[in-house]
Amino acid sequence: MPAMTSLTSISLQSRHRPSGLNSRFAGGGLSFAEYICKTEAMLRQVHAGKPEAEQIVAGNAPFESIPAEVFRKAQGKPYRRGVLLTHGLSDSPYHMRHLADFFQRNGFRVMAVLLPGHGTQPGDLLDVRWEDWAEALAFGVQCLAEEVDEIYLAGFSAGAALSFHHAATDSRVRGLFMFSPALEIARKARWAILRRGYSWLLPHCAWLNVMPDHDRYKYESFCMNAVTQMWRLTHALPQGELRIPVFVAASADDATVISAAALDLIGRVQHPVRKMLWYATTDPQREDVEWVNSALPEKRILSSAHTAIVISPDDTHYGEAGGYANCLHYVSQDEAHFVACQSSQTAWQGEVTTQNLKYGLLRRLMYNPHYVEMERAMSSFIERLP
Repeated sequence: MPAMTSLTSISLQSRHRPSGLNSRFAGGGLSFAEYICKTEAMLRQVHAGKPEAEQIVAGNAPFESIPAEVFRKAQGKPYRRGVLLTHGLSDSPYHMRHLADFFQRNGFRVMAVLLPGHGTQPGDLLDVRWEDWAEALAFGVQCLAEEVDEIYLAGFSAGAALSFHHAATDSRVRGLFMFSPALEIARKARWAILRRGYSWLLPHCAWLNVMPDHDRYKYESFCMNAVTQMWRLTHALPQGELRIPVFVAASADDATVISAAALDLIGRVQHPVRKMLWYATTDPQREDVEWVNSALPEKRILSSAHTAIVISPDDTHYGEAGGYANCLHYVSQDEAHFVACQSSQTAWQGEVTTQNLKYGLLRRLMYNPHYVEMERAMSSFIERLP
């Protein structure tokens, strides 16, 4: 576990200011390989001198992979199918690594982008716009289009929303894979821009929360501008029917987004190839939804969580035996609860809800205990693709 910060006295530090290197997309005109190299150099500059700096860079950098030779069957390009992976808000490409391995094994050319403002320090989200994220995704799509006949987009949370937004106007996109999609967030998020407006006078008001930021692959501190940009993005999403294949995995217990919007989305898909996995403690009783019971009391898991869907239990950082424990909900209470949660071998896991907290010490679940089953469902979905 990282060296302990006094949680009762976390103040704004240099990481809560923009680095000046990562608030806008800077990959235009580059090949994807050049974009990776340029981004890695930027990440090394920001993280220089930190313990495990190269590990931090590797986890936050964009990446790519190619399928085995047997899959290289295309009409005019090197590969038949390709997928662009887009991570979520405050996350990094690390969160898409397990999905990348899955798609590579299933014959996809894989590319994963780093969204502007991410991977460096939380302050880089203070000035970013969602349009900058969309620009990064569009760049990745164009790079993929140069190598594959069929383009698919796969996104987690904000990455799913960005993928959905792009697919609505790009006829080259053949299908979507969406995980914990951030299609709707709380209405009160629109007021975040007001606090942002007077943060020049009271800098702390620019932040929804200020955290220790111990996670190598995800910001723990969260600024108001990030909330504002997500609200703007969700209000730019298309309405109406979808006529391409769509795969969705979402949790009813999601405390980050309004997951019912994902149920609405799958109902709007008019293509015969569609699939939804709904992680919940009760069956929604819908023919177009496959229920996955998210309560596993024998593993001390009370429910799924927004953070859990795309991570395998085998993940060395977030997984069942991983080194990171998400106990951030205790930071505002007292240091004793936080330390106990971090070190406990018997803490419950699940989404941070009032009901779940009643059980005692609770960690936010960071992995999907049904990940292997999700991959099987995705494989069946891919077999049905036209």
